[in-house]
Amino acid sequence: MPSPLRRWITVAALSLAAIGWQSTALAQSTPAAPPTVAAAADLKFAVEEVARLFEQRTGHRLRLVFGSSGNFYSQILQGAPFHLFMSADEDFVFKLAEAGKTLDRGRLYAFGRIGIMVPKGSRLKADGELKDLAAALKDGRLRKFAIAAPDHAPYGKRAKEALQHAGLWEAIEPRLVYGENIAQTAQFATSGSTEGGIIALSLAKAPQVAALGDFALIPESWHRPLAQRLVLMKDAPPAARQFYDFLATPQAQAIMVRYGFAMPQR
Repeated sequence: MPSPLRRWITVAALSLAAIGWQSTALAQSTPAAPPTVAAAADLKFAVEEVARLFEQRTGHRLRLVFGSSGNFYSQILQGAPFHLFMSADEDFVFKLAEAGKTLDRGRLYAFGRIGIMVPKGSRLKADGELKDLAAALKDGRLRKFAIAAPDHAPYGKRAKEALQHAGLWEAIEPRLVYGENIAQTAQFATSGSTEGGIIALSLAKAPQVAALGDFALIPESWHRPLAQRLVLMKDAPPAARQFYDFLATPQAQAIMVRYGFAMPQR
């Protein structure tokens, strides 16, 4: 039977496919359809909770789609009908703004963190300074290790930087299993198909994930900041604009903090 984590990853992937952002779907879209929020996969649990509160408060429904920020960036460039983009890397927002795809340059909404996650029964220890990971590379305990794909997933880029900082990149690269996004990486890191992986703190804090293994934060000085930015598209309907504003309220930010996000200083 598929794990709860695998089920929500599958649902997220099906939701993205169901959007059908090709031209046929564009022609069939109606103003009454719920606004679509394209959100980085590290936001899965936190933003779902924020969205439920928003819907209770306003009566507006939202369509949430989770995935890799880099993939969303490419899709928006090609005309995907998203209304609000919550990126795990603000550079993607800046590039979209320069391409004329967004209302403005958006707003910094959070800073993320990464850490090492190992499944129950793993031969690795959840050691934030990666000393046991280094030892496992030498003594043969490590066969496979998961990170998100660095070429398009911000959390994968930061994982690579942390491994480089620890002097482990060249030795561990042949053993890496790449997740399409950080949510899939978390599934790889907790399912037992790998000895562990580097995932988002926000996912590790979710009860569904925390129950599957042990987690330890990697020092934030080991990688560039995960500065996360959201932005509205030019055709964003009023409900999307309301959600954009709602994400800056104390109620929404309290939920984000509970999932391990640091709020930007005002």
